[in-house]
Amino acid sequence: MRKSGLLLCLTALCFTAPVLSAPSTAQEQNDEFKTTFLKRQVDQNMSVGRAIRSIASHYPKDVVSIVDVALDTYPDQYREIIFAAISAQPASTEEIVQLAIEKDVSSCASIVKLAITAEPSYVDFVVQAAANSTPEELDEIVRVAVLTEPDSADSIVQTLSQEHPNKFVEIMTSALNAVPFVGEYVVDAMLAVFPDEADKVVETAVRESSSQRGQVIKILNAAQHAGVDDDKLRSYALSAGMTDEEFTDAVANNN
Repeated sequence: MRKSGLLLCLTALCFTAPVLSAPSTAQEQNDEFKTTFLKRQVDQNMSVGRAIRSIASHYPKDVVSIVDVALDTYPDQYREIIFAAISAQPASTEEIVQLAIEKDVSSCASIVKLAITAEPSYVDFVVQAAANSTPEELDEIVRVAVLTEPDSADSIVQTLSQEHPNKFVEIMTSALNAVPFVGEYVVDAMLAVFPDEADKVVETAVRESSSQRGQVIKILNAAQHAGVDDDKLRSYALSAGMTDEEFTDAVANNN
């Protein structure tokens, strides 16, 4: 009968592993057993990534603690470890990202990109974990996340802006500078959660997209559909270099 948990397997190693100096604490002993277990799995699977996937499939609740040991044991293979762990157990994405950042195995931006690539559908958890761990790198987190998964730009901006409401203008600016064509979706997402900040939302989006007339029109239309009145839309359009006639043709006539 298969063991019911990783702890039983680790305990069994006490009787087969080489005798080592006695650990001073229970935690050290536990870590030693996990390291031995992981190394055996790596030897059997011929790859740390395959070993992580195998362990995650049998002991999903222990994947984060195994990643912890793996990053200490095989630091040069952090990419394979993180990618394999998140791919095999996406529910642990947030904890794995936090752990990797805390261990400083690579730059925050690199970890964000790697984690999103491993499981794009968990992008919100990735950026949230990264921003909570390194808030001083918020702009770079937004930039890398939006470039890596542009289809989720609206969700990325919305998630981070709700977590850091005082920085929503900076978050929008970083996203739009990275991927200008997502402007209308970002405006939709932001107006849904910050309806009282419509002026700042639309003004920021128009300003950052002013060199691309087509994007400005899409942003203004999105704002119009969200209920922003035409007089304000007109002022945004004029500030972006549109003529009154262009505004009327592109936006006002869509009422």
